[in-house]
Amino acid sequence: MIEVSHLSRHFGTFRAVDDISFSIPTGQIVGLLGPNGAGKSTTMRMITGFLNSTSGKILIDGIDIAENPVAAKRKIGYMPESAPMYSDMIVADYLKYVAEIYNQDAETKVPHLCHLCGLKEVMHKNISELSRGYKQRVGLAHALMNDPEILILDEPTSGLDPNQIQEVRELIRKIGETRTVIISTHILGEVEMICSRVIIIAKGKLVADSPTAELRERFGHSETVFLQADGVSKEELKSELEKIGTVDSCTITDGEKINAAPNAISAVVSAKNNAEIRGEIFKLCAKNNWVLYTLEVRKNSLEDVFHALTTDKQENKND
Repeated sequence: MIEVSHLSRHFGTFRAVDDISFSIPTGQIVGLLGPNGAGKSTTMRMITGFLNSTSGKILIDGIDIAENPVAAKRKIGYMPESAPMYSDMIVADYLKYVAEIYNQDAETKVPHLCHLCGLKEVMHKNISELSRGYKQRVGLAHALMNDPEILILDEPTSGLDPNQIQEVRELIRKIGETRTVIISTHILGEVEMICSRVIIIAKGKLVADSPTAELRERFGHSETVFLQADGVSKEELKSELEKIGTVDSCTITDGEKINAAPNAISAVVSAKNNAEIRGEIFKLCAKNNWVLYTLEVRKNSLEDVFHALTTDKQENKND
């Protein structure tokens, strides 16, 4: 279990991480998200003990990492985005070397990790000869060598091809059945597929902490209606749609162009309490003799929620 309480990190006058708190129980896979410079990498480095905090507390399974760093780090496996490895070593020799560093029985541990991480085909190869996907697997085997209770992965599928990405995701799911896993990634679709919970950091502050399935509902409209209509101006369409009592907001947007109607206007409409508004929109178009080309429900993506949360946070900080 990880417990982070009022954690901050300053670099001079710059606050990279600003008073964040959260806890992660055993057996949960959590996605740690944030735009570039948000403070997520700094947070991960403090949790792993690579970086000291300015203030606050981090407990790793009840152990304060500042007071007893060695005992806390024994419980953590960490794979940075570009895992540092000796590229001139054979994979099997490298893993035996890592086992010796961790005081593990190489004869038992290396074959186990070879099977778990799918390295059988490359155990005899030089690390320098491996594809990026296999290098990531070797890095993961390294991180798992001491059988850590907590696994922290920084961009684990970065640079992989689609097949490799699928294989690494399946591996992470399997590992997450018995361990606490934190994944930092820019691939938001990956978070939806792997993580049961999402933590979002923007400008050093925690802006969202929610189960993945509930994120859209809690931090934005879970559904919107997309429409395309011709025979109406942008201003009139927006004004008339907002007069519908169950409509919460309307945004004119750039939709896909319609060849037969190049002047058609696109809009995204959200409803109050996710009310059904398509019937009212259809009646409005029919009443005004507008040609309705598209009327469909679209679920907000995690990208939409992420953009709204991080953009709003940045704008608020600049006010």
